[in-house]
Amino acid sequence: MTAGPLDPEAFRSERAARAIVERIRGLATAPAALMEVCGTHTVAISRFGLRSLLPERLRLLSGPGCPVCVTPVGEIDRAIAIARLPDTIVATFGDMMRVPGSESSLERERARGADVRIVYSPLDALEIAAEEPGREIVFLGVGFETTSPTVAATIARADREGLRNVSVLPFFKRIPPALRKLAAVPDRSLDGFICPGHVSVVLGSDAYRSIARDDGLPCVVTGFEPLDILWGIFLLLRQANDVRAGGRAKVEIQYRRAVTREGNPAALAMLDDVFEICDAEWRGIGEIPESGYAIAEPYRNLDAGPRFDVELPPPADDGPCICGEIMLGEKLPDDCPSFGTACTPRSPLGPCMVSSEGSCAAFYRYERGRRDRR
Repeated sequence: MTAGPLDPEAFRSERAARAIVERIRGLATAPAALMEVCGTHTVAISRFGLRSLLPERLRLLSGPGCPVCVTPVGEIDRAIAIARLPDTIVATFGDMMRVPGSESSLERERARGADVRIVYSPLDALEIAAEEPGREIVFLGVGFETTSPTVAATIARADREGLRNVSVLPFFKRIPPALRKLAAVPDRSLDGFICPGHVSVVLGSDAYRSIARDDGLPCVVTGFEPLDILWGIFLLLRQANDVRAGGRAKVEIQYRRAVTREGNPAALAMLDDVFEICDAEWRGIGEIPESGYAIAEPYRNLDAGPRFDVELPPPADDGPCICGEIMLGEKLPDDCPSFGTACTPRSPLGPCMVSSEGSCAAFYRYERGRRDRR
């Protein structure tokens, strides 16, 4: 965040950052741990070196904020098995390609001849379906509440247009139930959540009220610029100090230029129309009640799960990968003995090193060799 002499805007930003950091230092009178639950926050914290600006007693932890990282190995295995079927095209976002399953990955299957295509929008799958009427097109529905409304709209459009050779494999995850699970961990060491900006544009900040009210954990919905994150940390520490003094936790919005309490009613209505809430498995964490989206009955014919009867291998464990412990806030990436040696972005052992928003990948790119202060 060093400003050039001819860049007054950057200079003012650096000056503002210094002022916020000083206020944070003044509030950090006791050890505190704050968790961000958005991959974009994870990358920004590492990229801009925000940990190095903060006092030692303040820890920033990366939670389950990367949808690729929390996709269980069994779901990856199902996608791989479908990709192996004849006359089938699997369409997926690029981050899914190298996530290891029990025996293979989508990238390896494509190298062996499977038709696996990287797309940039779920609507691309509809275009492929129209161009390839004799083949089955399966889109991998991976994402949180940021992505799921666009996939829901795509499913509704496919149904409306009568496309019969396209389906969606639903791997969607819901953030608030995951936060409630983390908040309810016995002897938790968390003092607050840096809540996700993109997800909150859809959900609204009221989605986190029960976490503050019932679990006593402060929540601040935060934007993605360095100043946004630093200001969100300040607001969380101020709340944490109030809670220690007997006050009540609450939900605040730092990212007011994009987030409201109510969220986006059109996107929420689309989710309610196309999906139904279900229990879901999170890689490295386990099953979380009501933390997933399944395709609702009126659109069930577009669900790839029951459409393809495939045989799956016994799910492999994660071996030396500690991605689950990292996403639970128990460890940091360089606590893993494989980090930067056996596990790198070129040869990842787990999904946290695969995804561009994974905590291990961000740590490797921006913080490797700079042991984080505990």
